Amino acid sequence: MKPNYRRCVSCGQVALKDSFWRIVRVYPSRKLQLDYGMGRSAYLCPCASCLKEARQKNRLGRALRVPIPDYIYQALSERLTPTK
Repeated sequence: MKPNYRRCVSCGQVALKDSFWRIVRVYPSRKLQLDYGMGRSAYLCPCASCLKEARQKNRLGRALRVPIPDYIYQALSERLTPTK
């Protein structure tokens, strides 16, 4: 895999890392953040099907090795709906 490419934890698609959402387990606090921070990261396609599958099958939790709170999924689902 090339350095600027990442893989979606849900569907397995490989693309440039800028085209994914980044979920970070920050070191050493183990808190979760979106898009920035240093620590263990997981990448997710910005589409409803990948978000739904990642939540149902706990793919983010397994990739980050931490339980994912509902507010993370809520923030990601809000990004799906465009604001007017």
